[in-house]
Amino acid sequence: MTHPATGLVIADAYVEHLTGDGHPEQPARVTAIIERLEAEGLLERCRRIEPKSATDADILRCHTADYLRIASDDVADGERSLSTGDTRISPRSLEIARLAAGGMIAAVDAVVAGDVANAFAVVRPPGHHATPKRGMGFCLFNNVAIAARYAQAVHGIRRVLIADWDVHHGNGTQDIFYEDGSVLFFDTHQHPLYPGTGLAAETGRGAGAGLTINCPFPAGSGRKEIVGAFRERLLPAAERFQPELVLVSAGFDSRIDDPLGSFTLTDDDFADLTAVVREIAAEHAGGRLVSTLEGGYSLAGLAAAATSHVRALMA
Repeated sequence: MTHPATGLVIADAYVEHLTGDGHPEQPARVTAIIERLEAEGLLERCRRIEPKSATDADILRCHTADYLRIASDDVADGERSLSTGDTRISPRSLEIARLAAGGMIAAVDAVVAGDVANAFAVVRPPGHHATPKRGMGFCLFNNVAIAARYAQAVHGIRRVLIADWDVHHGNGTQDIFYEDGSVLFFDTHQHPLYPGTGLAAETGRGAGAGLTINCPFPAGSGRKEIVGAFRERLLPAAERFQPELVLVSAGFDSRIDDPLGSFTLTDDDFADLTAVVREIAAEHAGGRLVSTLEGGYSLAGLAAAATSHVRALMA
């Protein structure tokens, strides 16, 4: 019996969300990753997962009906940016954002079914800044949150861990699950930096008390701080929480020399971060692990770090 391959969500459509010349969240981000995976012989060893389109029901598990209407209207009206925040849009942006969230849904389906060992969704637009009521920070819909809620609603998964190593705080993900006892949210990020949230004192409320773990670090932080936090804080937290599915907001703007961040992680560090979340998934979740692309704005750096992540998923 052959071991299931790592799955990759890839689609030509992801380049059709147009952000304009000079914008850091550009279509070439996904192209750079795919080309690097192909050049290193990894693409052919992965199983391609076709994204589906997230339905209104999928989106409304995390976002309000008012926000879905606003985003739909902004795109239909030909606006260049969402009226709720700093997110550029173009004529196909709503369609592509549904495919980004739906790419994560398809990856969850494939992992839960055992068709793949784990999966990485190479999607855009990213998602972790999108709150229930607004898109912001280059994000329309919160892809990782939608996938978590889908896994619970459709597959009966009770406890989900979301780990976020993007250089920016995943404020939208935090907002969605802040009072939720079924999701553990763990986030390392540069502080102060956009969007200014994610203080260590933000730990959840009500049923979610203690289930938000923020690890803010100053500019210049790197392996010692971020990999250290994953090993020293996330591992024991996961042991207590016992997740049945592990999701990762894989932002590679925490890599050294990214234009939008000042962390110093290397490609090897991303392999080690991947090893930590794989260890958690193996120990508690039957190996079920799905990651989604968030930030990463140096094309060469993004491609190298994402390739290191995929190689570690395949190990």
